[in-house]
Amino acid sequence: KKKDFKMRPILILLFSALIISSCSNTKNEQSDISFGKENTYENAPAKGFDMENSDPKAIELADKIMVAMGGRKAWDNTRHIAWTFFGARHLTWDKYTGDVRIESPRDSLTYLVNINTMKGKIAKNGIEITDTDQKEKLLKRGKSIWINDSYWLVMPFKLKDSGVTLTYAREDTTALGAKADVLELKFKNVGDTPQNKYEIFVTKDDQLVKQWAYFDKADDPKAAFVRPWGNYKKYGEILLSADRSDKGGPSKVKVDKELPASVYTEF
Repeated sequence: KKKDFKMRPILILLFSALIISSCSNTKNEQSDISFGKENTYENAPAKGFDMENSDPKAIELADKIMVAMGGRKAWDNTRHIAWTFFGARHLTWDKYTGDVRIESPRDSLTYLVNINTMKGKIAKNGIEITDTDQKEKLLKRGKSIWINDSYWLVMPFKLKDSGVTLTYAREDTTALGAKADVLELKFKNVGDTPQNKYEIFVTKDDQLVKQWAYFDKADDPKAAFVRPWGNYKKYGEILLSADRSDKGGPSKVKVDKELPASVYTEF
C-alpha cells in the first residue's frame, strides 16, 4: 500500500500522472481463468479488516476475484514467490515464514529480512554491513520495498487485509472499453502510507482486476496514475498479472513450492 519514492522517475512518481495504458485480455488469459471457478474454500477476512465500514457488494466481489484467481486455498498453499520490480530489483518471498530476499543492483545491496520479526542482515557489494544503526535502517527499508513491490503483484489477494476498508464505487469501463465494477480501497493504521487510496476495475465477464488507479491521498480528486493490470498467467496454483502492456510493475515471476534455505540466509 506504499508508493516507492525512489521509483518516482520510473513511475512518474505505491504500492505521476500517466496516460492510461492498454490492458491485456488475450485468449490465453480466458483459458487460464476457468480453473478457479469451482473453488468454494472460505475467503475469511484478515483480523482487523474493516467489516463495519465495508459494504456487502464490495466484499462479495472481492470473494469472486479470489475464486477467479485460483481460490483462497490455492493462495494459502502458495509459498515462494519471486519477481523483478520495474527491472530495478529482484525479490524472493517466503509467504509461510515472512523471509524476503531483495537484490538491488543499482545500489549493490542485498537485503535478507524477515518482515514479521524484522531480523536479518544486509550486504553491500557482497560484504555484510555490521554497523547497527545502518543495518536497522536498511532492514526497515527492505520491508518498505517489500510492501510496495509485493502490492504491485498480489494486491487482488489482499482486498480483505487488516486495515482495509472496501467499498463499491460504481460501474465504469476500462481504457479498452471493457465493462467493469469499480472497488475503492482505503486504509487505516496499516502500511507505510495509509493515506493512499486505490480504485480497482474488475471486468464483469471474468471477475478479474484489469486496471487500477492510485490516489496519493484519499480525498484527491484525480488519480496520480491509472495503469493496466493484465496479462494473467497461471503460476503454480494461482493466476498473477505480470509483464503488463505498459512495461511497468512485476516481471520474471516465478512460484516455487520449495527453495533452499540458503536463498534467505546467504548472500
